[in-house]
Amino acid sequence: MRDVAVVATAQHQVAALTGTTEVQLMVPLLNAVRDAIGLTQADIGFTCSGSSDFLAGQAFSFVHTLDAVGSVPPISESHVEMDGAFALYEAWVKIQTGAADTALVYGYGKSSPGSLRDVLALQLDPYYVAPLWPTADAVAALQARLLLESGVSGAGELAEIAVRSMRHAVGSPHAVRSSADVTVADVLAEAPVADPLRPSDIAAEADGGCAVVLAAGDLARGLCERPAWIRGIDHRIDAHGLGVRDLTRSPSAAAAAVGAGAGDDRLDFAELHGLYTSQEAILVRELDLDDDLLVNPSGGALAGNTTMAAGLMRIAEAAARISAGEGDRALAHATSGPCLQQNLVCVLEGE
Repeated sequence: MRDVAVVATAQHQVAALTGTTEVQLMVPLLNAVRDAIGLTQADIGFTCSGSSDFLAGQAFSFVHTLDAVGSVPPISESHVEMDGAFALYEAWVKIQTGAADTALVYGYGKSSPGSLRDVLALQLDPYYVAPLWPTADAVAALQARLLLESGVSGAGELAEIAVRSMRHAVGSPHAVRSSADVTVADVLAEAPVADPLRPSDIAAEADGGCAVVLAAGDLARGLCERPAWIRGIDHRIDAHGLGVRDLTRSPSAAAAAVGAGAGDDRLDFAELHGLYTSQEAILVRELDLDDDLLVNPSGGALAGNTTMAAGLMRIAEAAARISAGEGDRALAHATSGPCLQQNLVCVLEGE
């Protein structure tokens, strides 16, 4: 196995981008990561992106952002129709094969022009679930209700997760929702959006993008003073049908954590891609995280959810903290699909 590290990251996230296209959004981010390590696009061996046609409302929407990349022939480029974290996995595999020594990975999303909760419902089973037109929040509420009725979690625990996210997000330049003064009582006093989920239980919608550069071995050491080494990465998937799954569990998340070697040594912090407090509660248990572990020091996806980039942002946040010397070993998680259907775990370490 080749040693592969994150050597540069950049991200931007706001509640809504107005008057800005995806190309205009990504140009400064892509330039930032390349400039940080002194590379041009001609030096990049592979490029991979993550985005969503159904979010953009047009086929092959990712082609437009290639203008932001400034591709230089011969072009070695790929795309995944999902979060940018899964594009990072493809780029990591590409480097492992020896076909490239560097890779540029990016993901972006702009959901503000439409109704994200309705759009995400389109990924549900087209025969038995989608015709009922449930919103993404309604489906997540079913999962949350099952979790509460199982006795595994309580409303107070979910409120504590929401409070922790908002407090950790204070001072983050990328957070859309933050508060230093919010309390558990404040969250519990909110009127439900989709019972039992309250507004603070649901990730704050955002527009934005994220870019990451990967490099192998000694090249990574030469490009970055303290690379964030990917010591393990794995992703697994559960059944698509909601009715055949125990929604209070996430076997794919647990399997991905084992595959990535998350439990091989002590973690300093974790960045989790939970879009609802109920999902974060499930993830903490499925990933077997210690009770005293620092979870989502950035505020996590609850503080700002850029669809198709929030998972990659979790990896970027973890890598940036390790490169800054704020930890030695971290877990970053990304998810895709309804109710934690597909999960990726990436374990990062400093030297």
